[in-house]
Amino acid sequence: MSATKSRREQYSEATRAALIDAATRRFATFGFAATALEDIATDIDATRGAVYHHFSNKRALFKAVHEELESAAVARVTEIAAAAADPWTGALDALDAFLDQCLDPVYSRIVWREAPVALGWQEWHRAEETYAYGIIHKLLTALVASGHIEPVPLDTATRITFSMLGSAGTTLAESPAKDQQRLRDEYADMVRRMLRGLSGTSSGG
Repeated sequence: MSATKSRREQYSEATRAALIDAATRRFATFGFAATALEDIATDIDATRGAVYHHFSNKRALFKAVHEELESAAVARVTEIAAAAADPWTGALDALDAFLDQCLDPVYSRIVWREAPVALGWQEWHRAEETYAYGIIHKLLTALVASGHIEPVPLDTATRITFSMLGSAGTTLAESPAKDQQRLRDEYADMVRRMLRGLSGTSSGG
């Protein structure tokens, strides 16, 4: 059977991608509550029916936008960590990449400000665990295995780190632009101090 997609399938996929792109711009600019499906459809010269062909409602479209942003962010952080010379450098590079991502106004508003409202706090929290928890656990496991930090209860250490990074994301999203770089650097410093404390030494990046 040929794996070549029909023109209809290609058009359908292109329309879905265009809807997600347009919705991303709308949600980042106006927020979830102030965005209407009709506006998103108009942005790409589509009908309301075309939107409902792909997404059952505005919340479903927002969920797709959120998943795409988070998947891209996790892939980027994972790639940066994997490219490092050692697990310690990889963890610090991943930390910097995450905090820099939180400075991006589109990611910041959609993931940290709009998602808890659009998805509901419980679903949003589960989604953040899905995307962030695994990579944090993996990085901490590698630090323990390589001897860069002392053995710790990994699930507890992961949840503490997860909470700290969630606090960073929320704080940066809610802070004035003039304060964001300072706060980003303060969070980077505090997480580094925690990791150095777990190493049992005062050395580290």
